[in-house]
Amino acid sequence: MARSYYIFQSGRLRRKGNTLHLEKEDATASSAIWEADDSIDKENGWEGTEALDEPNSETAVALRQEAQSQPSSSRRIIPIEDVAELFLFGEITMNTKLLNFLAQKGIPVHVFNYHGFYSGSYYPRETNVSGHLLVKQVEHYTDPAKRMMLAREFARGAYHHLHRNLLYYRNRGKALEEALEALEREGAEIEQADSIAALMGAEGRMRETYYRAFNEILDLEAPFLKRVKRPPDNLINALLSFGNALLYTAVLGQIYRTPLNPTISYLHEPGARRFSLALDVAEIFKPMIVDKMIFALLNRQMIGDEDLVPEVGFAALKEPARKLVVQEFERRLQTTVKHRRLGRHVSYRGFIRLECYKLVRHLLGIEPYQALRAWW
Repeated sequence: MARSYYIFQSGRLRRKGNTLHLEKEDATASSAIWEADDSIDKENGWEGTEALDEPNSETAVALRQEAQSQPSSSRRIIPIEDVAELFLFGEITMNTKLLNFLAQKGIPVHVFNYHGFYSGSYYPRETNVSGHLLVKQVEHYTDPAKRMMLAREFARGAYHHLHRNLLYYRNRGKALEEALEALEREGAEIEQADSIAALMGAEGRMRETYYRAFNEILDLEAPFLKRVKRPPDNLINALLSFGNALLYTAVLGQIYRTPLNPTISYLHEPGARRFSLALDVAEIFKPMIVDKMIFALLNRQMIGDEDLVPEVGFAALKEPARKLVVQEFERRLQTTVKHRRLGRHVSYRGFIRLECYKLVRHLLGIEPYQALRAWW
C-alpha cells in the first residue's frame, strides 16, 4: 500500500526510472525521511484512541528517541508505487521532469517553509473527474438552503468532537462543568443560525470556549489566553498551527482520490489560492486527531517550551519537535476502529476518505449527508 513520505532533509529529489532518489546535500546529516508505516497499528495493537492518550507511556519515550536518532545515508531510493503523497520540510531541489512524473502518478506534494509553516501544495491534474458532480457541487453552493444544510452539518460534526473531548477529560476529574455548559450554549446557536455568517460566528465562539478549557486540561505554567494563528505566539498555538496544517494537507490528499472539487466549499467561503473544501472537512477531524494529539504530547511532557526556536519573534517548533509531531500525527491517522456499519476496521485516514464519499453521495441525491460523530 502506498504511504506518505515526510522529507526533512535538504537536497535534490529526482526521478530515476520508476523510483525517486533523494540525494542529501550533507552526507553526514541525519534523518532524511520519515515514512508512514502501515504496520504500526497491528504491531502495537491500537484499535482506537485510548492507547494513544495514556500519559507517560513507553510509546512516548520511544517516539522521542526515534525522532531524534534516525539512521543517515547519502542517498535514499523510494519506489514510486510506494508513495501516496510527499511532505517537504527541507530545502528540496527538483525539476519539471520530476513534477510531470509525480503528476502522472497522481502524487500530491505539500510544501512547508523553513520554520514548518505550510506554504502550499502541488495538486496534480485530476484524473477522477465528474462533470455531473461538479455541476451538483456548484448547485449546492449557489442554493442558499442547500449550502446552509451542508455548512450546518460540518459545524455539528465539529461540535460533537469538541464536546466529546471535554467530556473525556471531565470524566477523568478535570473541572470542566462550566466549559461544557458554555459549549452546549454555543452548540445550540449552531442550530439557530440563519446565515453562513451567523453560523461561522457561532462556530468561532464555540472554539473560543473550547480553547479556554485547555487551561484545565493541560498543566500549564502560563495560562493559554487565545488562539493566535499568523504567526503563533506560544507553544500551544505553534502546535495547533502545525497540526492543523498537517490535517489540512491530509484531507486534501483524500479529496484528491475522489471526484470532488476541493475549491468549492460550504462552511468556509471559497477563495483564491486555497482548497477550501479541505477546511470544511478538517473541522470535523481537528478535535479528534490534532487536539487529542496535542493533549497527549503535552501531558506526557514530550514537548515543551525548550522545543521552540529561540529569538525569531514568533513561536516555531524546532525540527526534532516537528518530526515528533509528524510521527504522532501519522500514528493517529493509522489507528483503526471497527466500523459499525461496514463491519471492518477503518483507519482515521480512511474515515476522512469515507467522509468525502458521504459528501459525494449527498451531492448526487443518493443519501443525505451526516457528518461523522465518533462513537468509540
